[in-house]
Amino acid sequence: MHAGMRTVDLLEEALQSARALGFRIREDWLGDAGGGACVLKGQKWLMLDPALDVAERLALVVEAVANDPAAAQLKVSGPLRGLLGVRKSA
Repeated sequence: MHAGMRTVDLLEEALQSARALGFRIREDWLGDAGGGACVLKGQKWLMLDPALDVAERLALVVEAVANDPAAAQLKVSGPLRGLLGVRKSA
């Protein structure tokens, strides 16, 4: 269970990071699409399907955050930084 709780915590931190980067988060039933990041009318959106498990949602959020140029400026935990592959700025 501990690993699952950790994944939930990482997902919450990743969602907070995405919001800090200006993403609006929308959870909607997307069928086979699963979700991901997009820009609509100049607004960054992160679409997540609640049918996905926590690890799958975390992967989508991490991908969106990691692909944002401002991600390197975020203050995040070591585990999330490892997932993001972002180098800590000096």
